[in-house]
Amino acid sequence: MSRIHEALKKAAQERSAQLAAEVERQDVEAPVEVRRSVTPERTLATFLEQADNPPVVEQTGPIESQELFTRCARHDWKPGARGSVFHGASAELAGAERFRTLRSRLYQIAGTRKLRRLLITSSVAAEGKTFVASNLGQSIAQQSERRVLLIDADLRAPRLHAALGAPRRPGLTDYLTGKIGEYAAIQRGALENLFLIAAGNEVSGAGELLLHERMKQLLDALTPIFDWIIIDSPPAMPVHDASILADMTDGVLLVLRAGSTAVEVVEKTAAEFREKNLLGVVLNQVERADSYSSYYYPADAGEISGMK
Repeated sequence: MSRIHEALKKAAQERSAQLAAEVERQDVEAPVEVRRSVTPERTLATFLEQADNPPVVEQTGPIESQELFTRCARHDWKPGARGSVFHGASAELAGAERFRTLRSRLYQIAGTRKLRRLLITSSVAAEGKTFVASNLGQSIAQQSERRVLLIDADLRAPRLHAALGAPRRPGLTDYLTGKIGEYAAIQRGALENLFLIAAGNEVSGAGELLLHERMKQLLDALTPIFDWIIIDSPPAMPVHDASILADMTDGVLLVLRAGSTAVEVVEKTAAEFREKNLLGVVLNQVERADSYSSYYYPADAGEISGMK
């Protein structure tokens, strides 16, 4: 019996050695990301569970500006003529000059108080807030010493990426749900000083995402790197998102469409932001005629009203 026992024991040891060698060989040949997670105890159920619940990607340490500029994705943005007054024939029109005027007024305010995070919203949809956010960002970024980050926080109906001719994904929702870090969320186009965090993939509960601590962490981490952070938010009346974001910014611009928005709606919106650093109102699509033709200016000096 002792010989049989010894033979069985030896066979078991040899089998264990073979299994260990096989696992080691597979571990060496497997990619790094697989090697970190594959162990004999892992099962198919475990991998399926991980696929449905990806781990949160955390940024370790402060964000380095040069590393950010190097690692963020570069794309060939193609701004449309209707989305930008700085491209194509419209670049020669007075519309571009109106945004330079708005830029100058904001610089004047920034010279007297803290103003680096700017929220742009409207009372209702289709008033031109995204148009204003996009072109204001382009206007500031044309100055070589100014770095601008545009953030599309209108997660229900994002349009900022379309105005710039940029990809929508990945973006803010992917960061807020922990699927990517800050570097992967940011992209840039041909204009060296202009950066974008697009809306990202569609998600449910968009308003709740903006309440997440990661939104504030993102703004706090990026504010030292950029001269201006311009956030395009949803309209203020239908949802509460703009009010949430206003608490994280230094000032709010309210965009109104000339001849469209009801006075009582404007008054209600202004009252909501009066205690949240409302800087003033940009009157959009003001029709003016000269000796040549009629244009719809985004805003001129007379239409940038109530600036503090």
